[in-house]
Amino acid sequence: MSLKKIAEIVGVSPSTVSRVLNSTVPTCASPELKEKIWQAAHSINYIPNANARNLKIGRQSDNQIYKIAVILSRFHSLDTDPFFYELFQSIEETLFSHSCILHSFSNSEQANLSSLSTADGVIILGRCSDDFLNKIKKYTRNIIGVDRNPTDYKMDEIICNGKTAAIKAMEYLLALGHQKIGYIGDCSSESRYVGYCETLIGRNIPLNYHYIRSTDQTFDSGFLAMHALLQQDITAVFCANDITALGALKALSKVYSMANTKRNASTAKSSRVSVISIDNIALSQTSSPLLTTVNIPKEDMGRMAVTILLDRIMHRHSECLRVEFPCKIIERDSCFSP
Repeated sequence: MSLKKIAEIVGVSPSTVSRVLNSTVPTCASPELKEKIWQAAHSINYIPNANARNLKIGRQSDNQIYKIAVILSRFHSLDTDPFFYELFQSIEETLFSHSCILHSFSNSEQANLSSLSTADGVIILGRCSDDFLNKIKKYTRNIIGVDRNPTDYKMDEIICNGKTAAIKAMEYLLALGHQKIGYIGDCSSESRYVGYCETLIGRNIPLNYHYIRSTDQTFDSGFLAMHALLQQDITAVFCANDITALGALKALSKVYSMANTKRNASTAKSSRVSVISIDNIALSQTSSPLLTTVNIPKEDMGRMAVTILLDRIMHRHSECLRVEFPCKIIERDSCFSP
């Protein structure tokens, strides 16, 4: 009945809904259609009917249905950062596949912490302050964080180290011959900023603070920061995340277009700035130029977060665990020799 209801909401056949929710045919629907189906399933609190199938064939199911809360700690909305949006999609699909219910989704400012007493576990997306983490621990100890910054084993966590990713990005630019490299992103206790600074210092390249723009890591701030950096003699920019880099590329495109219109050779030259970032979100594969970035394995991280959290809920481990995923450069068109 639930499959039929979801099919009616989305406007597809129940068989298509079944194939998407049970992941039996990965190519059965477009990413956009899959997203609509998952949203509809979430809206009616659909649970995969493995228990119903077991009852039908006369077998008792031992699987308990767990309620999992998700808290976005760094941004107000998933719309702000596609990285966390794509990470959340992986988490949501994995929760469904394990017959779990999404208890609630909120950001750190909106979260009704007292309601966590009715959740079996909590997944925190993004960097979490010690104060906020301690507040959550008053209601549950079943917590896992997913981020690019490791903590001091204060909770279970899934990471892809942002400092390591930043060093890879910087070494890639240096190998191309760049030394006048700007930075756009958060500079407050941020591992990617640390990686940027340490790489330059390790190569005996002095830090030029005129090349650094501290931002909230959004598209608009990337656009404005790149415009400001073009007043400097940089040849490349390392952006802390892809959405910032896409804003920077938009600024470069605008400057290049103006240069062509005015036939201003000096302006055209300034727009030839290499851009590299971290995340490898879907939009990075359709930008112009295609964005060179460091891949963070979001799908694997989301699946592992659910797996480790359920393991803790079922008392299969007690010490705090950290699972660290590797990162790698995805070479595209936005980087070139100076």
